[in-house]
Amino acid sequence: MSQVQATNRRKRLIYMAATGLGLWALLGVTSLTSGSGSAIHGQMGDPVLSGFSQSRADAQRIRFTLADEQYTLSRTAVGWVMEETGGYPIRADRLAELANGLETLSFGEKRTSDPYKHDQVGLGDPAEDGNGALVEIFDAENEITQSLIIGRKGEALYARVPEGDQTYRLQGSLPPFYNLRSWLDLDIIQIEPSAIRSVRLTDQSGQSLYLRRAEGSDARSFRPAPPNQADRLISRLSASTSALAITRLTPTDVKPAEDLTTRPVARHITETFDGLEIDLRAHREPNGLWVTLRAVEAGEGARRAEVINQKAEGWAFQITDYDFQDFTPRVSSIVERAVTIE
Repeated sequence: MSQVQATNRRKRLIYMAATGLGLWALLGVTSLTSGSGSAIHGQMGDPVLSGFSQSRADAQRIRFTLADEQYTLSRTAVGWVMEETGGYPIRADRLAELANGLETLSFGEKRTSDPYKHDQVGLGDPAEDGNGALVEIFDAENEITQSLIIGRKGEALYARVPEGDQTYRLQGSLPPFYNLRSWLDLDIIQIEPSAIRSVRLTDQSGQSLYLRRAEGSDARSFRPAPPNQADRLISRLSASTSALAITRLTPTDVKPAEDLTTRPVARHITETFDGLEIDLRAHREPNGLWVTLRAVEAGEGARRAEVINQKAEGWAFQITDYDFQDFTPRVSSIVERAVTIE
Protein backbone atom coordinates (compact mmCIF):
# COMPACT_ATOMS: atom_id res chain seq x y z
CA MET A 1 0.00 0.00 0.00
CA SER A 2 1.38 3.37 -1.04
CA GLN A 3 1.70 6.27 1.39
CA VAL A 4 -1.09 8.14 -0.46
CA GLN A 5 -3.44 5.14 -0.13
CA ALA A 6 -2.63 4.80 3.57
CA THR A 7 -3.33 8.48 4.15
CA ASN A 8 -6.67 8.26 2.34
CA ARG A 9 -7.62 5.19 4.35
CA ARG A 10 -6.88 6.97 7.63
CA LYS A 11 -9.03 9.90 6.54
CA ARG A 12 -11.93 7.54 5.72
CA LEU A 13 -11.64 5.84 9.12
CA ILE A 14 -11.60 9.20 10.95
CA TYR A 15 -14.64 10.36 8.98
CA MET A 16 -16.56 7.15 9.76
CA ALA A 17 -15.72 7.40 13.47
CA ALA A 18 -16.82 11.03 13.62
CA THR A 19 -20.05 10.18 11.82
CA GLY A 20 -20.73 7.36 14.29
CA LEU A 21 -20.13 9.59 17.29
CA GLY A 22 -22.46 12.19 15.82
CA LEU A 23 -25.22 9.62 15.40
CA TRP A 24 -24.82 8.43 19.00
CA ALA A 25 -25.04 12.03 20.25
CA LEU A 26 -28.18 12.59 18.15
CA LEU A 27 -29.75 9.43 19.56
CA GLY A 28 -28.94 10.57 23.09
CA VAL A 29 -30.66 13.90 22.60
CA THR A 30 -33.64 12.30 20.88
CA SER A 31 -34.14 9.84 23.76
CA LEU A 32 -34.89 12.72 26.12
CA THR A 33 -37.46 14.39 23.87
CA SER A 34 -41.09 13.46 23.52
CA GLY A 35 -40.36 11.19 20.61
CA SER A 36 -41.97 13.60 18.14
CA GLY A 37 -38.60 14.44 16.65
CA SER A 38 -38.68 18.03 17.94
CA ALA A 39 -38.33 19.64 21.35
CA ILE A 40 -40.23 22.70 20.15
CA HIS A 41 -43.85 23.04 21.30
CA GLY A 42 -46.64 25.61 21.52
CA GLN A 43 -46.20 26.40 25.24
CA MET A 44 -42.57 27.47 25.03
CA GLY A 45 -42.09 30.68 26.98
CA ASP A 46 -45.50 30.44 28.69
CA PRO A 47 -45.75 30.49 32.51
CA VAL A 48 -45.59 27.02 34.04
CA LEU A 49 -48.08 27.98 36.77
CA SER A 50 -50.63 29.97 34.84
CA GLY A 51 -52.32 32.61 37.01
CA PHE A 52 -49.91 32.28 39.93
CA SER A 53 -48.94 35.93 39.69
CA GLN A 54 -52.56 36.80 40.55
CA SER A 55 -53.16 34.06 43.13
CA ARG A 56 -49.84 34.06 45.03
CA ALA A 57 -51.21 36.49 47.61
CA ASP A 58 -54.00 34.00 48.39
CA ALA A 59 -51.68 31.02 48.89
CA GLN A 60 -51.87 29.78 52.49
CA ARG A 61 -49.77 26.63 52.37
CA ILE A 62 -47.13 25.20 50.04
CA ARG A 63 -46.40 21.51 50.52
CA PHE A 64 -43.33 19.68 49.21
CA THR A 65 -43.49 15.89 49.03
CA LEU A 66 -40.30 13.92 48.45
CA ALA A 67 -39.72 10.18 48.44
CA ASP A 68 -38.45 10.22 52.04
CA GLU A 69 -39.76 13.47 53.46
CA GLN A 70 -42.66 15.90 53.41
CA TYR A 71 -42.72 19.48 54.65
CA THR A 72 -45.16 22.36 54.51
CA LEU A 73 -44.65 26.11 54.43
CA SER A 74 -47.64 27.75 56.10
CA ARG A 75 -48.84 31.34 56.35
CA THR A 76 -49.70 32.45 59.91
CA ALA A 77 -50.49 35.70 61.68
CA VAL A 78 -46.79 36.09 62.52
CA GLY A 79 -45.48 35.15 59.08
CA TRP A 80 -44.58 31.98 57.20
CA VAL A 81 -43.54 28.97 59.27
CA MET A 82 -42.60 25.32 58.85
CA GLU A 83 -45.47 23.13 60.06
CA GLU A 84 -43.33 20.05 60.67
CA THR A 85 -41.11 21.87 63.17
CA GLY A 86 -44.05 23.03 65.27
CA GLY A 87 -44.18 26.40 63.58
CA TYR A 88 -40.58 27.63 63.42
CA PRO A 89 -40.17 30.66 61.11
CA ILE A 90 -38.73 30.05 57.66
CA ARG A 91 -36.15 32.22 55.95
CA ALA A 92 -37.72 35.30 54.38
CA ASP A 93 -35.17 35.37 51.57
CA ARG A 94 -35.90 31.76 50.61
CA LEU A 95 -39.65 32.40 50.67
CA ALA A 96 -39.28 35.42 48.40
CA GLU A 97 -37.05 33.43 46.07
CA LEU A 98 -39.64 30.65 45.92
CA ALA A 99 -42.59 32.97 45.26
CA ASN A 100 -40.73 34.89 42.56
CA GLY A 101 -39.41 31.67 41.07
CA LEU A 102 -42.83 30.01 40.83
CA GLU A 103 -44.27 33.16 39.29
CA THR A 104 -41.62 33.49 36.59
CA LEU A 105 -40.96 29.84 35.69
CA SER A 106 -41.64 29.28 32.00
CA PHE A 107 -41.63 26.30 29.68
CA GLY A 108 -38.49 25.43 27.79
CA GLU A 109 -37.96 22.49 25.45
CA LYS A 110 -39.78 19.19 25.66
CA ARG A 111 -37.95 16.29 27.20
CA THR A 112 -38.94 12.65 27.59
CA SER A 113 -42.55 11.50 27.77
CA ASP A 114 -41.49 7.98 28.73
CA PRO A 115 -42.41 7.42 32.43
CA TYR A 116 -39.55 4.94 32.74
CA LYS A 117 -37.13 7.79 32.03
CA HIS A 118 -38.60 10.37 34.42
CA ASP A 119 -35.87 9.73 36.98
CA GLN A 120 -33.27 10.68 34.36
CA VAL A 121 -34.44 14.29 34.57
CA GLY A 122 -35.24 14.31 38.30
CA LEU A 123 -39.00 13.87 37.85
CA GLY A 124 -39.67 10.41 39.23
CA ASP A 125 -42.92 10.14 41.18
CA PRO A 126 -42.06 10.65 44.89
CA ALA A 127 -45.05 8.47 45.82
CA GLU A 128 -43.18 5.61 44.14
CA ASP A 129 -39.75 6.47 45.60
CA GLY A 130 -38.93 8.61 42.58
CA ASN A 131 -36.50 11.54 42.74
CA GLY A 132 -38.96 14.32 41.93
CA ALA A 133 -40.53 16.81 44.33
CA LEU A 134 -44.29 17.25 44.28
CA VAL A 135 -45.23 20.88 44.98
CA GLU A 136 -48.83 21.61 45.96
CA ILE A 137 -50.26 25.08 46.62
CA PHE A 138 -53.30 25.45 48.88
CA ASP A 139 -55.74 28.33 49.23
CA ALA A 140 -57.57 29.61 52.33
CA GLU A 141 -60.13 26.78 52.04
CA ASN A 142 -57.28 24.24 52.08
CA GLU A 143 -57.98 23.31 48.48
CA ILE A 144 -55.14 22.53 46.11
CA THR A 145 -55.07 25.26 43.49
CA GLN A 146 -51.92 24.23 41.61
CA SER A 147 -49.53 21.29 41.65
CA LEU A 148 -46.36 20.37 39.84
CA ILE A 149 -43.58 17.80 40.02
CA ILE A 150 -40.21 19.53 39.80
CA GLY A 151 -36.66 18.26 39.75
CA ARG A 152 -33.07 19.18 39.08
CA LYS A 153 -30.43 17.58 36.91
CA GLY A 154 -27.19 19.45 37.26
CA GLU A 155 -28.02 23.15 37.05
CA ALA A 156 -31.20 22.62 35.02
CA LEU A 157 -34.79 22.56 36.28
CA TYR A 158 -37.42 20.20 34.89
CA ALA A 159 -41.14 19.77 35.50
CA ARG A 160 -44.26 17.83 34.61
CA VAL A 161 -47.83 17.82 35.83
CA PRO A 162 -48.45 15.00 38.36
CA GLU A 163 -50.96 13.20 36.14
CA GLY A 164 -48.92 13.61 32.95
CA ASP A 165 -45.93 11.89 31.37
CA GLN A 166 -44.59 14.72 29.23
CA THR A 167 -41.60 16.47 30.81
CA TYR A 168 -40.19 19.90 30.10
CA ARG A 169 -37.02 21.76 30.79
CA LEU A 170 -37.80 25.03 32.55
CA GLN A 171 -36.52 28.56 32.26
CA GLY A 172 -36.05 30.25 35.62
CA SER A 173 -34.75 29.37 39.07
CA LEU A 174 -35.94 28.05 42.43
CA PRO A 175 -34.29 27.87 45.86
CA PRO A 176 -33.09 24.49 47.20
CA PHE A 177 -36.11 22.28 47.83
CA TYR A 178 -34.81 18.77 48.53
CA ASN A 179 -34.40 19.32 52.28
CA LEU A 180 -36.68 21.11 54.74
CA ARG A 181 -33.70 22.36 56.79
CA SER A 182 -32.64 24.64 53.95
CA TRP A 183 -35.73 26.75 54.68
CA LEU A 184 -35.04 27.25 58.39
CA ASP A 185 -33.25 30.30 59.76
CA LEU A 186 -30.95 28.43 62.15
CA ASP A 187 -28.18 31.00 62.07
CA ILE A 188 -29.01 32.07 65.61
CA ILE A 189 -25.79 33.43 67.09
CA GLN A 190 -22.89 35.26 65.48
CA ILE A 191 -20.05 35.86 67.92
CA GLU A 192 -16.36 36.11 67.10
CA PRO A 193 -14.01 33.97 69.23
CA SER A 194 -12.12 37.12 70.25
CA ALA A 195 -15.29 38.37 71.99
CA ILE A 196 -15.51 35.46 74.45
CA ARG A 197 -14.33 36.35 77.96
CA SER A 198 -15.33 33.32 80.02
CA VAL A 199 -17.43 30.19 80.28
CA ARG A 200 -19.17 28.49 83.20
CA LEU A 201 -19.57 24.73 82.84
CA THR A 202 -21.67 22.25 84.78
CA ASP A 203 -21.12 18.70 83.58
CA GLN A 204 -23.29 15.60 83.75
CA SER A 205 -21.92 14.64 87.17
CA GLY A 206 -22.79 18.03 88.64
CA GLN A 207 -19.17 19.29 88.72
CA SER A 208 -18.78 23.00 87.85
CA LEU A 209 -15.88 24.97 86.38
CA TYR A 210 -15.28 28.63 85.61
CA LEU A 211 -12.75 29.45 82.87
CA ARG A 212 -11.65 32.96 81.95
CA ARG A 213 -9.04 34.73 79.84
CA ALA A 214 -7.65 38.24 79.55
CA GLU A 215 -8.88 40.52 76.79
CA GLY A 216 -6.63 40.37 73.74
CA SER A 217 -5.14 37.00 74.67
CA ASP A 218 -5.17 34.06 72.27
CA ALA A 219 -7.79 31.35 72.12
CA ARG A 220 -5.81 28.94 74.31
CA SER A 221 -5.46 31.36 77.21
CA PHE A 222 -8.49 30.22 79.20
CA ARG A 223 -7.57 29.38 82.79
CA PRO A 224 -9.49 28.29 85.89
CA ALA A 225 -10.74 31.39 87.69
CA PRO A 226 -12.36 32.00 91.10
CA PRO A 227 -13.84 30.02 92.69
CA ASN A 228 -11.85 27.37 90.78
CA GLN A 229 -8.45 29.10 90.74
CA ALA A 230 -6.85 26.20 92.61
CA ASP A 231 -7.66 23.74 89.83
CA ARG A 232 -4.73 22.60 87.70
CA LEU A 233 -5.34 22.91 83.97
CA ILE A 234 -4.53 19.62 82.25
CA SER A 235 -5.77 20.38 78.73
CA ARG A 236 -5.56 23.86 77.25
CA LEU A 237 -7.13 22.53 74.06
CA SER A 238 -10.16 21.10 75.88
CA ALA A 239 -10.56 24.36 77.79
CA SER A 240 -10.51 26.56 74.70
CA THR A 241 -12.61 24.15 72.63
CA SER A 242 -15.43 24.25 75.16
CA ALA A 243 -15.04 27.95 75.96
CA LEU A 244 -15.48 28.90 72.30
CA ALA A 245 -18.14 26.30 71.46
CA ILE A 246 -20.92 28.88 71.10
CA THR A 247 -19.08 30.51 68.18
CA ARG A 248 -19.41 27.25 66.23
CA LEU A 249 -23.06 26.49 67.04
CA THR A 250 -24.64 24.96 63.92
CA PRO A 251 -28.10 23.48 64.60
CA THR A 252 -29.41 20.82 62.25
CA ASP A 253 -33.07 20.82 63.31
CA VAL A 254 -35.55 22.55 65.60
CA LYS A 255 -38.65 21.71 67.64
CA PRO A 256 -40.68 23.38 70.40
CA ALA A 257 -38.85 23.30 73.72
CA GLU A 258 -42.03 22.03 75.35
CA ASP A 259 -41.61 18.82 73.32
CA LEU A 260 -38.41 17.93 75.19
CA THR A 261 -38.91 14.81 77.30
CA THR A 262 -35.68 14.87 79.34
CA ARG A 263 -34.06 17.09 81.93
CA PRO A 264 -30.84 18.97 81.05
CA VAL A 265 -27.70 16.88 81.44
CA ALA A 266 -25.28 19.83 81.33
CA ARG A 267 -25.14 23.62 81.31
CA HIS A 268 -22.83 25.95 79.42
CA ILE A 269 -22.89 29.71 80.03
CA THR A 270 -20.84 31.94 77.72
CA GLU A 271 -19.90 35.52 78.66
CA THR A 272 -18.48 38.13 76.32
CA PHE A 273 -16.18 41.03 77.22
CA ASP A 274 -18.96 43.52 76.51
CA GLY A 275 -21.67 42.00 78.68
CA LEU A 276 -23.61 39.46 76.61
CA GLU A 277 -24.41 36.17 78.35
CA ILE A 278 -25.76 33.05 76.63
CA ASP A 279 -27.15 30.27 78.78
CA LEU A 280 -27.22 26.90 76.96
CA ARG A 281 -28.69 23.74 78.43
CA ALA A 282 -28.05 20.36 76.85
CA HIS A 283 -30.55 17.49 76.58
CA ARG A 284 -29.89 13.92 75.55
CA GLU A 285 -33.23 13.04 73.98
CA PRO A 286 -34.32 9.62 72.66
CA ASN A 287 -34.28 11.07 69.13
CA GLY A 288 -31.01 13.01 69.33
CA LEU A 289 -28.98 15.68 71.08
CA TRP A 290 -30.71 19.01 71.70
CA VAL A 291 -29.96 22.34 73.34
CA THR A 292 -31.99 25.33 74.50
CA LEU A 293 -30.67 28.89 74.54
CA ARG A 294 -31.41 32.11 76.37
CA ALA A 295 -29.46 35.35 76.04
CA VAL A 296 -29.13 38.05 78.71
CA GLU A 297 -27.53 41.47 78.25
CA ALA A 298 -27.08 44.27 80.75
CA GLY A 299 -27.87 47.89 79.96
CA GLU A 300 -30.51 49.76 78.03
CA GLY A 301 -29.10 48.86 74.60
CA ALA A 302 -29.53 45.10 75.05
CA ARG A 303 -30.41 44.62 71.41
CA ARG A 304 -28.23 41.58 70.74
CA ALA A 305 -29.91 39.46 73.42
CA GLU A 306 -33.31 40.44 72.09
CA VAL A 307 -32.39 39.39 68.55
CA ILE A 308 -31.08 36.01 69.77
CA ASN A 309 -34.11 35.36 71.95
CA GLN A 310 -36.49 36.20 69.11
CA LYS A 311 -35.10 33.19 67.27
CA ALA A 312 -34.29 30.92 70.21
CA GLU A 313 -36.82 31.45 72.99
CA GLY A 314 -39.27 28.58 73.25
CA TRP A 315 -37.31 26.35 70.89
CA ALA A 316 -34.94 23.41 71.17
CA PHE A 317 -32.22 22.90 68.57
CA GLN A 318 -30.71 19.62 67.50
CA ILE A 319 -26.92 19.56 67.18
CA THR A 320 -24.36 17.00 66.10
CA ASP A 321 -22.63 14.65 68.51
CA TYR A 322 -19.38 16.50 67.87
CA ASP A 323 -20.88 19.86 68.89
CA PHE A 324 -22.67 18.28 71.85
CA GLN A 325 -19.36 17.05 73.24
CA ASP A 326 -17.93 20.58 73.02
CA PHE A 327 -20.79 21.92 75.13
CA THR A 328 -20.82 19.06 77.63
CA PRO A 329 -17.23 18.10 78.49
CA ARG A 330 -16.40 16.40 81.77
CA VAL A 331 -14.78 18.90 84.12
CA SER A 332 -12.20 16.22 84.93
CA SER A 333 -11.11 16.24 81.27
CA ILE A 334 -10.10 19.91 81.56
CA VAL A 335 -8.73 20.33 85.08
CA GLU A 336 -7.40 18.30 87.97
CA ARG A 337 -9.13 19.26 91.15
CA ALA A 338 -7.60 18.81 94.58
CA VAL A 339 -9.65 16.60 96.87
CA THR A 340 -10.89 18.48 99.93
CA ILE A 341 -10.90 16.45 103.15
CA GLU A 342 -13.38 17.66 105.72
